[in-house]
Amino acid sequence: MLDICLLGTGGMMPLPYRWLTSMMARCDGSSLLIDCGEGTQIALKEKGWSPKPIDIICFTHYHADHISGLPGLLLTMGNAEREEPLTLVGPRGLERVVSALRMIAPELPFELRFVELTEPREHLRFGPYHIDAYRVNHNVVCYGYAISIPRKGRFDVERAKAQNIPMKLWNRLQKGETIDGEGVRYTPDMVLGPARRGLKVVYCTDTRPVPVIAEYAKEADLFICEGMYGEEGKEAKAREYKHMTFYEAARLAKEAQPKALWLTHYSPSLTRPDEYIDKVRQIFPATIAAKDGKTAELEFDED
Repeated sequence: MLDICLLGTGGMMPLPYRWLTSMMARCDGSSLLIDCGEGTQIALKEKGWSPKPIDIICFTHYHADHISGLPGLLLTMGNAEREEPLTLVGPRGLERVVSALRMIAPELPFELRFVELTEPREHLRFGPYHIDAYRVNHNVVCYGYAISIPRKGRFDVERAKAQNIPMKLWNRLQKGETIDGEGVRYTPDMVLGPARRGLKVVYCTDTRPVPVIAEYAKEADLFICEGMYGEEGKEAKAREYKHMTFYEAARLAKEAQPKALWLTHYSPSLTRPDEYIDKVRQIFPATIAAKDGKTAELEFDED
């Protein structure tokens, strides 16, 4: 199972009822955070989720509304007696930016590890998460992220028997372990069928609608996409500042056909996103104008 919470849905500045952009995923006891805008700690507290298990923080880019909440979050994690290393992922310059922010959070009881993205597409793996970072089109270098949880194939008893694999090894092989014994190497692929459909969540903000987004969002379980503007007549402003309207996000979803689209990263002037959702659903019916704290529990398909 993969838990997803959209902690903040605001862009540019926080509002009394809307924190800045951030998304958290939880799987197998490990948490992953994408972006850390102002108010992320408060949003976590309101949700009742702990920051201590966060093992990875991915940044789309380094505008303040996506990273200004980091120093306080790091201090809180330290005060919670976290000692395990924390991995930070983001565009080139990550360590320099974080070092500057840490002027007000200089002492931490855990190590920070930096992964700086330099290629248009990069694949990373941390714990249960397979992460695809893809470069999008903003006025600074910016990435979207596809977070996947793969699923192994079914255990095939007949294949195991046909290869005379000792029954006492079956459980270990099913769990993915490679076993050497009596001059023979046993590998999981000897007993597992084809990989089954896993889970995928795709997240992007601060970009124009570019084809790579729909490519990664194709048939995702959840597509979280910025909708900076819902009002009529904002298309020119979206193009100028390299953001998206609700309708551009919906057209990407129509092409990609995810199970659901959550809009996020609203302009501060957009106080009632729901007012525009009926028109957006004419393009992609499974669209939600997400609010802070919106949560989904994603589960593998039943076989």
